Parts: sequence; C-alpha cells; structure tokens
Amino acid sequence: MSINRAVQISAAIALFAAGGFAVSQQTTAAEQDQRVHVNQIQVIGSHNSYHSGFPPSARKYMEINYPEALHSLDYSHPPLQDQLSAGVRQIEIDVYADAKGGLYSHPAILDRIAKAGLPADAEYDPHHEMDKPGFKVFHMQDVDVRSTCMTLMACLTDVRSWSKQHPQHLPIFILVETKEGKPRELPNAVVPEPFTPTVFDALDKEIRSVFKPDEMITPDDVRGNAATLVEAVHAGKWPVLAEARGKVIFLLDQRHVESVYTEGHPSLRGRVLFTNAVPGAPDAAFTEQNNGSREEIDALVKQGYLVRTRTDEGTEQARTNDTTRRDLALSTGAQMLSTDYPPSEPSRWARYVVSFPDGLVARCNPVIKPSGCVDSLLEPPLAAR
Repeated sequence: MSINRAVQISAAIALFAAGGFAVSQQTTAAEQDQRVHVNQIQVIGSHNSYHSGFPPSARKYMEINYPEALHSLDYSHPPLQDQLSAGVRQIEIDVYADAKGGLYSHPAILDRIAKAGLPADAEYDPHHEMDKPGFKVFHMQDVDVRSTCMTLMACLTDVRSWSKQHPQHLPIFILVETKEGKPRELPNAVVPEPFTPTVFDALDKEIRSVFKPDEMITPDDVRGNAATLVEAVHAGKWPVLAEARGKVIFLLDQRHVESVYTEGHPSLRGRVLFTNAVPGAPDAAFTEQNNGSREEIDALVKQGYLVRTRTDEGTEQARTNDTTRRDLALSTGAQMLSTDYPPSEPSRWARYVVSFPDGLVARCNPVIKPSGCVDSLLEPPLAAR
C-alpha cells in the first residue's frame, strides 16, 4: 500500500468514526457524496439475515427425518447489529402476518423432538414475543423457526439502533420477504395469513412505527414530480449519497404480491417498500435477478434499476468452495450481492466467503460508477478500522 493510500484510509477511519468525512488529494468524501447516487454503488448482503440455525436436538431430528432439507438450511448468522458492524449493508427479513398473535407460538417441531426422545433445546420463546400481535420473523413455520430477532419490530429496532450509532453509514437495503406457503416437510403445518392490501397497510404502519420519514428513502422520495416511479428511475433520480447516508431502503421480495401491494397506490404512491417489479412497470425501481446472466443484470443496472442477485444458494457452493456463481455476481453491476457467507462468516466446510478486495464494505459500481469514484471514500475498509 502506498503512503498516500494509507494516509487517505487513516483519515477516512478517523473522520468516519467522528461522523465526518475523509479527505484525499483528489476529492473529499463530501464532494463524492454529492455526485454518487444510491444505485451507483455495490454492497454485500446476507441472505435470511435473521436465521440462527438449528439447535442441537432440532438439528438431530432434521438429520434423521429430513436430511435433504437440513443440507440446504444448514447455515446461520449472528445478530443483525453484528452483521452490520462487519460490513453487511443489505439484510433480508422473512415476515409472517399474525394479526391476533399466537399463531406461531408453539412450533410443531418442539413436540416432534419430545416424541423422538431427544432432549429439549433452549426455550423457544422465553419472553412470549410470539403471543403478541404483529409480524413474526422466521424461515419456515413449524420447522425452521429460530431467529436472532423473532418479530419484525425487534429486527427493525436492532437495525435502527445500530444506524443511530453509525450515522454516516451507507444506506442499508432491507429486503422483506412475505411468507404465505406451507413447508412440504409438514403438510399439516400452520396455514399463514394471506397478504392482502389491508395486511400490507399494517406492514407499512409497523415499519413507520420504528423508522421516521427522514430515516428512510421511499418510492415517493425517488419519484418526485415524475408521473411514474419507473420514469424517475430511468431519468437517474435515485438520491445521491449525501442524501442517503444514515438511512434505510425497504424492498419487497415477492413479485407475486406486487399487484396486491400497489392496489390503491399507483406507482407506489404513499408506500414504504419498493416492489420486486417487472422492469418497465409503473412501479419498477427494484428487481431481482438471482440467477441472471451478466448481460441481463448489467442491462437492467444501466437502465437505472436497483438489482439484487445471489452468489450462492442452499449451502452448495459453500461446501466445495465453488466460486463460479460468486465470481459471476461480482463481475456484474448488481448493487446487492446476497450470500449466506459475508466477509466475517466464511463457510465451515471450505472457507467459502463473499467479500470485496482490501476489506472494502462497498465499492463503486463496476458498471455505472461515476468517473473518479473512490471505493475507500464510500466507507472505511473493514481491515483498516
């Protein structure tokens, strides 16, 4: 590392910690923030970020009865605040509607563990959070139920708390996946409540009860005076980083509920989340390309869309350190690279991990970055903190 580079990083660290900006001979972070837009960066995210994995007896039960399912579900993450401190800037939260409370208070796997003669795992819900009304967070009802934050309110409160302690962070992308199906492993599992326009109103309300308007970037903020959201996106109206630091951006994962969420809210007027929209639709600003080619992803990025892609899935790549999919994703302009193995969480099998060079938290988008964009001015590299 050159002396000038070291000085630049050291200045970035000191001033970032103090809530300020780093200075280089070429430009300052404040100046860069005025011309780099939210869609012109690339970050690493965690898939099913709340997922704490299976405790010992649940793991043994799954190993005996559903080994294939366990194979794909055998990953876990630390609490959200720890992930954010380790450089994750996109998280994913699965939500189940539970208007009255108690729908998911006693998962079937607990009784199955007992009937199998296995010792009880740690208490599932010692504070009875699942008994209260509100959106619940876990992966699969009755089967894969352990989370580091059991309710949406708890998860979002953790994120907001971290954000307030690090006010100069890049925007945090929060992917919300609505869950409605039943696991094939348990055909008699609890039937989730459907996501109707009214349920989505409640979801927006719950998010707004945690984050204030000036702590979020919403579709209304991006659309501005444009007739539709997609028109604004094509015109490059994503806010610059100077307007986005310290904020969160909510994204709706499931495309099949797009029409439900937009009902009565054309082009997402008054809504909190950006939909996983069909490109070209009036509400299109964000879209997923989890298995997209480089050409497909980059074409969307060049049109102004936020794109999320996955670098691995079902623990397969992690078991053999197969980096093919990861390297493809890193070569694209997808703004969000979602993985079960972010920088501080390499796989236990083959040390598979997804990270940027030099410990970068984020980098200037490899496809649409502005000329002169400096990676280390986005956030101080983790290795140098």
